[in-house]
Amino acid sequence: MGILEDKSRARLFYKYLSTVYDRVNPFIWNEEMRAEALSLLDLDAGDRVLDVGCGTGFGTEGLLQYTDDVHGLDQSIHQMEKAFEKFGRTDEVNFYRGDAERLPFADDSFDAVWSSGSIEYWPNPVDALAEFRRIVKPGGPVLVVGPNYPSSSVFQRLADAIMLFYDEAEADRMFAEAGFEDVEHVTMGPTYNPDIAITTLARVP
Repeated sequence: MGILEDKSRARLFYKYLSTVYDRVNPFIWNEEMRAEALSLLDLDAGDRVLDVGCGTGFGTEGLLQYTDDVHGLDQSIHQMEKAFEKFGRTDEVNFYRGDAERLPFADDSFDAVWSSGSIEYWPNPVDALAEFRRIVKPGGPVLVVGPNYPSSSVFQRLADAIMLFYDEAEADRMFAEAGFEDVEHVTMGPTYNPDIAITTLARVP
């Protein structure tokens, strides 16, 4: 388990990262990548969507282009305060402070779940994915964007020491253990590294 796959350390990390996150993020996860991932999610107007690990609201902003019923959850109050500045606390988006592995929502309460740049910090990703399956209506989509496992052995060792990086086979395993059957993957990234992220789309059985 990487050093940041610990909730208290991840919160501390994002306390300081929140001050520069929106300036750094475009070099890793940009609007073009977000648009490509959103096209896979295939939302309908009026869909009730949860953004898990919403952070400063970059993914949230994209979701609002498709539906007005967007909800954001994050464990870092420092990241969420940046999102509040953009959207208000309950104006355009309803925000919740919470844990991806124990979501404070009833079964079948959302039409879709989106999560980008968050899974790498979850100590128990299968538990969180099972929660996604629980709160999304049958047939609804779950989309997760995470860091693709590097091909270089040197970078693999570095990645393993920091947080969760994974490939398609590992994504298949995690989603299957969480109860998903219909799963597909797309790699994407900025021009300097077009395979930096792995995007997984699954349907709730």
